[in-house]
Amino acid sequence: MSLKHSYTLLAPFYDLIVNGPTAGMRRNSLARLGDVRDQTILLSGIGTGLDIPDLPAGPSYVGIDLTTAMLRRAQHRVGQRDDIRLHCGDVMRLPYGEQQFDIVLMHLILAVVPHPEQALREATRVVRTGGRILILDKFLRHGQRAPLRRALNGVIRHIATRTDVVLEPLLAQCPELQLVEETRLAPGGWFHQIELKKQDK
Repeated sequence: MSLKHSYTLLAPFYDLIVNGPTAGMRRNSLARLGDVRDQTILLSGIGTGLDIPDLPAGPSYVGIDLTTAMLRRAQHRVGQRDDIRLHCGDVMRLPYGEQQFDIVLMHLILAVVPHPEQALREATRVVRTGGRILILDKFLRHGQRAPLRRALNGVIRHIATRTDVVLEPLLAQCPELQLVEETRLAPGGWFHQIELKKQDK
């Protein structure tokens, strides 16, 4: 089943499944934005727009997602806000120019796409030198065996998400990214909150 097809089917139930368990983690990640007045921020894989109510006023936001069914729900959350534009597109082939954004938010997307290294490379391409990439997602620790999670991945990756993504190989594909901070979160350290900064090549 393609990612677009599976998330079209999941769209009506996505908030019910995801919002409760991740709301606090997503708010904590967004708190790392700090003072972002007059900046341009990309929400790469905005989904149903669960982050929208917690986005501070001041920046200009662009949200992109592959699935129109998810974007329809995100548009409902945008409401009357005029600082958020939504686009339909692939985070692994972003339709934006190089160094176009000050910050890229990647909440719960790297463990969803079939090629997370490509999605991170694209985020790196479109963020400005000195800009940041903020990530919240599920990662295995480098060298972690995790046989149950790896076995589960064989099934669940075709429906909703992956459980076998390791951060270090992704970063190795983007040498201009500096790891500023990585925090493992509950439950059991599955979720990681990560801040990256783009350096000069």
